[in-house]
Amino acid sequence: MFFNSSLVSQLFSFRLKNSLQIFFLLLITFDKISQMLNRRKFLQVSTFAAPLLSLKNVMTNGHVQTKPIVVSTWSNGKEVNTEAWKILSAKGRALDAVEAGARYVEDTIDCCIGLGGYPDRDGIVTLDSCIMDENANCGSVGAIEQIKHPVSVARKIMETTPHIMLVGEGAQQFAIENGFKKEPKELSAPAKAAYENWLKKSEYKPEINIENKKNNGPFAPPFFDDGSVNHDTMGLVAMDAAGNMSGAVTTSGMAFKIHGRVGDSPIIGAGLFVDNEVGAATSSGLGEEVMRICGTHVVVEYMRHGLSPERACKKAIERIINRDAERAKTLQVGFLALNKKGQYGAYAVQKGFVFAVKSDGEEKIIPAKYFYDFGVS
Repeated sequence: MFFNSSLVSQLFSFRLKNSLQIFFLLLITFDKISQMLNRRKFLQVSTFAAPLLSLKNVMTNGHVQTKPIVVSTWSNGKEVNTEAWKILSAKGRALDAVEAGARYVEDTIDCCIGLGGYPDRDGIVTLDSCIMDENANCGSVGAIEQIKHPVSVARKIMETTPHIMLVGEGAQQFAIENGFKKEPKELSAPAKAAYENWLKKSEYKPEINIENKKNNGPFAPPFFDDGSVNHDTMGLVAMDAAGNMSGAVTTSGMAFKIHGRVGDSPIIGAGLFVDNEVGAATSSGLGEEVMRICGTHVVVEYMRHGLSPERACKKAIERIINRDAERAKTLQVGFLALNKKGQYGAYAVQKGFVFAVKSDGEEKIIPAKYFYDFGVS
């Protein structure tokens, strides 16, 4: 029998060169094949399929795909994630994890979070917070004073009342009635120094009957003197080992704002939105701009239609910019999203927005992509 060794060698070389293409073709078609098999046949091939499925999950984008996972806004999100991870790594619920992360940062002295944050223009610290679980249960507080952990008050509203949001004195009264301590009405040392400096520059003094003034300024500046953004909200979203998602947001709002101003942070669908079938998103920056487009709800809807988290965030940012491009050059908004596959991404109006990620596969701080670069840090 004639044996053509040259032909065999060529065929072998061809197979080696194309093996990678064939392998990836198997990955692409695997989901369709598995849907066609009945349960018994699927179990019979599971030993062969598991390695392929695992590799497919890893390679859906540039990030290692895993659960549990938590992502949060800004560089201090790394410590927030560490706190949340204590619960997630023990196979705890994502809701408990995001509350724990938010409570951690509420205990720190930060310009824009907790009772240590900068006050409004009347020298009063007011806090906003919200929380949302995998079943679309949610709770929220706005403009609450002298309560250390507004995120836990938001959860208490969610779990014990028919309402979603309480504000101002009513929110404080509810908190006290439910065992939350009323803290002293005083500023932290950094907040007091910043407020006194702002008063000198703004020439603002609280006035009686200020409503009669035609011009209600001076208003809160969009950026501090050092160029940093005047609104570093802490928002975090997580997926637990069971694949369920939750999120939380907490902030003291924009420094030197008009008393009673509430931004996007405690607004479900603006500062935070969770859809357990799709993903979750949170935001940071100028809340008025986020509220105008129902920002985080928009991000999640883009993900529902197949966009990656980063691309979904970018599309939402483009809505803000397209509404008023010149105004957008003077402000900052950043969106952060996590989808059901464990993929994450962010996008901002301007350079400088960063986020933190924590999972079994990675722990790092990542600069978000952005539309404008005006040298703002």
